[in-house]
Amino acid sequence: MGRRPGGRREPPGARNERQDRPVGEQKASWGSSVRRTRSLLGVRSVAAQVFILQLAVVVLLVAAAVVALVLQARRDSTQDARHLSFGVAQAFANSPGFLDALDSPDPSEVLQPRAEAARKGSGVDALVMYKLDGITLTHPDPDRIGKHVVGPFERAAAGEAYTDTFTASQGPSVISLVPVFDVDGTVVAIVTSSVTVENVDDVVERQMPVLIGAAVGALVLAVGGSGLVSRRLRRQTRGLGPAEMTRMYEHHDAVLHAVREGVLILDGDDRLLLANDEARRLLELPADAERRLVSELGLEAGMAELLVSGRAVSDEVCQAGERLLAVNVRPTPPYGGPAGSVATLRDSTELRALAGRAEVARARLTLLYDAGVRIGTTLDVVRTAEELAQVAVPRFADVVTVDLQEPVLRGDEPAGPSTELRRTAMSGIHTDHPLYPVGELIRFLPSTPQAAVVERGHTVLEADLAASDGWRAQDPQRTQRALDHGLHSLITVPLLARGVVLGVTNFYRAEPSEPFGEEDLAFAEELAARAAVCLDNARRYTREHATAVTLQRSLLPHDLPEQSAVEVAHRYLPAQAGVGGDWFDVIPLPGARVALVVGDVVGHGLHAAATMGRLRTAVHNFSALDLPPDELLAHLDELVADLDTAEAAGDESEGVTGATCLYAIYDPVTGRATVARAGHVGPALVHPDGTVTFPDVPVSPPLGLGGSLPFETAELELPEGSRLVLFTDGLVEDRSRDLDAGLQLLRDALTGADRTPEQTCQAVVEALLPPSPSDDIALLVARTHLLGPDRVAEWEVPADPAAVAPVRAACGRRLEAWGLEAIGFTTELILSELITNAIRYGGEPISVRLLHDRALVCEVSDGSSTSPHLRRAAATDEGGRGLFLVAQFAERWGTRYTPRGKVIWTEQPLHDGAAEPGTDLGDILLDQWTDTEL
Repeated sequence: MGRRPGGRREPPGARNERQDRPVGEQKASWGSSVRRTRSLLGVRSVAAQVFILQLAVVVLLVAAAVVALVLQARRDSTQDARHLSFGVAQAFANSPGFLDALDSPDPSEVLQPRAEAARKGSGVDALVMYKLDGITLTHPDPDRIGKHVVGPFERAAAGEAYTDTFTASQGPSVISLVPVFDVDGTVVAIVTSSVTVENVDDVVERQMPVLIGAAVGALVLAVGGSGLVSRRLRRQTRGLGPAEMTRMYEHHDAVLHAVREGVLILDGDDRLLLANDEARRLLELPADAERRLVSELGLEAGMAELLVSGRAVSDEVCQAGERLLAVNVRPTPPYGGPAGSVATLRDSTELRALAGRAEVARARLTLLYDAGVRIGTTLDVVRTAEELAQVAVPRFADVVTVDLQEPVLRGDEPAGPSTELRRTAMSGIHTDHPLYPVGELIRFLPSTPQAAVVERGHTVLEADLAASDGWRAQDPQRTQRALDHGLHSLITVPLLARGVVLGVTNFYRAEPSEPFGEEDLAFAEELAARAAVCLDNARRYTREHATAVTLQRSLLPHDLPEQSAVEVAHRYLPAQAGVGGDWFDVIPLPGARVALVVGDVVGHGLHAAATMGRLRTAVHNFSALDLPPDELLAHLDELVADLDTAEAAGDESEGVTGATCLYAIYDPVTGRATVARAGHVGPALVHPDGTVTFPDVPVSPPLGLGGSLPFETAELELPEGSRLVLFTDGLVEDRSRDLDAGLQLLRDALTGADRTPEQTCQAVVEALLPPSPSDDIALLVARTHLLGPDRVAEWEVPADPAAVAPVRAACGRRLEAWGLEAIGFTTELILSELITNAIRYGGEPISVRLLHDRALVCEVSDGSSTSPHLRRAAATDEGGRGLFLVAQFAERWGTRYTPRGKVIWTEQPLHDGAAEPGTDLGDILLDQWTDTEL
């Protein structure tokens, strides 16, 4: 290590740096260092001299101030004495009763007490009154009263009041003389008031401590201020001596020239005051650059303009030859310096290159974030693929295609890798690229990058498509057009989810974009991996949705059963969220009646659809028992409660979270409908004239919550041609509207006469269906028909076996009137058996009713609640075979209970088809016994 002057070592770097500098620059630097050190030492010497001089000046000023204050105090005290004496004399001379006292036999006796009181009260030393002949009337010394006094009273005797200083009997005094005038204006006496000079001096002496204290305080402040200034100077120099100051400057100079950042100091005239070695190197300044104008340094125009602009600059990049310099400029006046500026220069050529790569990385991270937000917004496979293609254009690629395996589009998991892919999505800067279009099934050759990716599951980079023979072999003509279109590089990435290749993504770049490089592979794989997860979720949702739709479609009615009580139209509209649990049904009942049902299960998906199927099956089973609506809903409520209890006991994740139902039975003979509902919205009724009402149907709790509460029914009179509208709450209630607003919209849509049920359904859907329904919608419209009186026959039957024949004959005649002679015999046989059983085993009243509908309905009612059962009669039984004959000749038969008993009913086709052709009644009866029994 080398040594600097003074024996101190310096670091090798600094020595080398100094050796690299020109000799002239080194000498100039050392000269500048010596000058600055001497300046600092001179500052400290001058500071000491200034302190001594300042102390002397302060002492002189304090002394002069004390003298001036003493003189001023004496003058002020004398002036106050003159005013006091004159005022007292003037007041006493003009006091009331003064002239009367003078005319009294002894004026002194009257005036002396007054004068003494006035003297003592005013603080003057003497208050004396004289006659014009000089005889004293009052005096502080009573011995002087009546004596003749000679004094300068001529002016007062002439009528002039004045104040003067002279020596009186008390010594040097300030005296005021005031004449006393008679009523005629003549002077009759003279009043004098005096204050001795000794009292004035006492006042000044009393003020002397204050004056001296103030002088001492000023001296202390001056000395303290000088000491603080000296201390401030020592603090600024860190308490260093000349040697330390020299070393400190040398270190400062070494750092200034060793730092890898250029420093320029300019004065207010844009002259260069200082430039360190780095600044000289970066700007290639001449050796004599200091003290020259910036415009004379040969700098580039942009750099020179920036240095002399006078504005604050932060990291502004300027061109300096082949370098890019980051320039910072700050004016010096705001920091206490003289007018000028300081500029720092930093070579950012390499930093800009790194910043460019960092900007690319930042853009990639931003793109990945956007991809996470934009990909997978829906659970739709095709839409997810389109989002992947769109998010990468144009920030990563110029054209992007997504090819998926065929099972993925159906929601299935691929059985294995396949090079047969369906183009699902495509996005590009331009739309006229010659690649395979969307929707085309592509069979990739083994040599193509796509086939390699599917087989191996690894990303493939084709930096130069023109040189990729495997890619061009797929379709030479199409690939050539792609090259002519400007496509020049390709990255093919597998869409992997849980180790399964769902498809591939192809990223293309075209002119003038740069070709893909190895650094682009990781980003492409990350982007595809995120999209693959979303695609797999969409695929699984598609599979579940398809399963739920299949299940629901299998559970909903495909074709409504044939019946003549009502004309029906229906709509089922699933929610956007997926398959739900809304359902409807039309169930034919005995006696030409029909049951209309709508229900709703809360939730969506497989569970809701399965629950709906269970409830619909239960309603069918309970309807087969021909139960009234309230009893049916009570059984259904009990079933739902049992299901919830069973599923809770089995630790299943879901129970029946909520279900509602409306059940109505319409009888076309009476034109009445019996309606009950469990937590469901009530029906709407469109009268034949087109008016709409909402019948008041008692509401009961939803299914599973009824408990001990009974279900109530309502009886509705429905004129022929009325339309009974049943619906679920999704039709009238939505996020954007409440129930009342939805019911009003429904009323408006239903209003109008002469509409078919199908037209009514269409009008309701168009008026109330929201763009994106959040709940399922089930709609059922039934237009009522009546069974005319000419198609109904009814007889009352006495409880007498002899009455069977007349009723049977009457029924035969009615069948002939209806043109049903072909089934007359079997009908009479059925009625004979049923009436005989009612008379024998039932109770009154007994009646018979025939209904001519799509089938012939025979009903025998009685007052008993016992029901017959079909069984095989034993060989020894005398009876028991009549009900078997009824079952053989009737298409259907059953029992319906009423509040007053029961009804045994049968249905026969209008044409004789109950028994096979050629079957004889005797054969049927003989079949009741076996050969052994015979």
